[in-house]
Amino acid sequence: MRVGGQTSIPPRTAPASYLGLRDIGWEDGGFQLNHKPCFLRLALQQGYWPDSHLAASADELRRDAELAKEAGLNGLRVHQKLEDPRFLYWADRLGLMLWAEMPSAFAFGTVTMERVVREWTEAVSRDLSHPSIVAWVPVNESWSTPNPALVPQQRHFIDSLYHLTKALDPSRPAVSNDGWEISAADIWGVHDYTQQASVLRERYGHASLRQGEFTDPWPGAKRLLLPGVLHQGQPVVLSEFGGTTFEPAEGEAWFGYDTVVTREEYAERLSSLVEAAVDSGLAGFCFTQFTDTEQETNGLFTADRTPKLPPAELRAILTRPRRG
Repeated sequence: MRVGGQTSIPPRTAPASYLGLRDIGWEDGGFQLNHKPCFLRLALQQGYWPDSHLAASADELRRDAELAKEAGLNGLRVHQKLEDPRFLYWADRLGLMLWAEMPSAFAFGTVTMERVVREWTEAVSRDLSHPSIVAWVPVNESWSTPNPALVPQQRHFIDSLYHLTKALDPSRPAVSNDGWEISAADIWGVHDYTQQASVLRERYGHASLRQGEFTDPWPGAKRLLLPGVLHQGQPVVLSEFGGTTFEPAEGEAWFGYDTVVTREEYAERLSSLVEAAVDSGLAGFCFTQFTDTEQETNGLFTADRTPKLPPAELRAILTRPRRG
């Protein structure tokens, strides 16, 4: 502004920068925060709002970070989007751990490789100063690289993204391909949508899982590990599971992995699945998902951020302590 013919700079109402210190590590199958074991309790976060879709106000972004903490989560796995820096700010301030993920391309090819490398480099460079980010995920579920087990070029590309990420930021774990067909990775992320807690206990409830040993070769149609991949102390995280939704009304568009009818059924299902994941050899879990997203009605919260269980009950389930 101009005052008396001279330029006057208004005082700042917020700090120009801030400092956050933390250390991320992994050892003997466990995830560590500041050199102490830390069990990851995450939810998948796609960041949609009913009226504005991927756009949100500053207050809405802050409220999402607060809701995650209030629900008992210690982090979110940001899914298929590069998150708004305003949300990263509140995650930094509130102590919410984030997995940052690259949106997936449609098909594999030279153009895809060139654009993903360029855009992922820009994304990591933009966000690496945020202490809330504790893992990088350049590829999810082999999207755009549909057959890395049989097409060497696709596996080379997945591995190259891991090494590029580690070159840009050696301080954090990187997951080259989350969900299955794991190759180069500091965390083995497994996607398993069984609705039976007994199956989760059988697959992940043994101590040898921390040495990378699985009772089943893989939980779904895709192999879990690509040929030649050996365990070197990486934590194993159930990085997508759950996905339960309420039974939809007739004609209502929906997507989930199973349905329940009552709140009591929902609480029992959520509690049994989380309990099985917590009492396991896993280093953490990521529930699908944080909020309903269009037809994906499997959130812990509805799209308008209404909890599907009373907040105290939801928090008690998600913060259940580990046994043993």
